Amino acid sequence: MSECKGKSSWPELVGAKGTEAVPIIERENPLVKANTVLKGSFVTTDFRCDRVRVWVTEDGIVYQPPTIG
Repeated sequence: MSECKGKSSWPELVGAKGTEAVPIIERENPLVKANTVLKGSFVTTDFRCDRVRVWVTEDGIVYQPPTIG
């Protein structure tokens, strides 16, 4: 992840609402686009410096630290 610029991980957002986490991430690193993803969803495995997946439970709560990728 060292090739990506700006903040790359947000462990402090675990337990927050996903809808509140997305704008925080995008404000703290304007080079990324953050999106919520429901736990158990299938996603591509390619690595991208401009993407942050915010994994949420069915209740919309972030359950693991969002990271660039």
